Amino acid sequence: MQPDRASAKTFRDLVVWGKAHEFVLSVYRFTAAFPKQETYGLASQMRRAAVSIPANIAEGFGKRGKADKARFMNIAEGSLEESRYYLILAEDLGYGSSAPLTKSLEEVSRLLGAYTRAILASAS
Repeated sequence: MQPDRASAKTFRDLVVWGKAHEFVLSVYRFTAAFPKQETYGLASQMRRAAVSIPANIAEGFGKRGKADKARFMNIAEGSLEESRYYLILAEDLGYGSSAPLTKSLEEVSRLLGAYTRAILASAS
């Protein structure tokens, strides 16, 4: 489970951020092998959506109010779902197996859900 938010000094201390960052690095490696014509198409969209996940976790971490924090986690969740679709599309287009990335994304999804619930249940 997630370390207590009170014990996290920076967003880099959050397990969910670390797993989301690892997902981004994997997406960059995966999309590097896409056909050249996808450089500004699907590869760019996949990278943008993936980067948005840990970026919004980081931004939300820095917010003071519970509602602000939860809003950024919700944005991260939206980007996560967008990424989920792009993985399906990339595989359907024959650009490679997205199974390892999907597994990684599922882990991020579980952690992000738990972190969001912890924020909403917190007293402050």
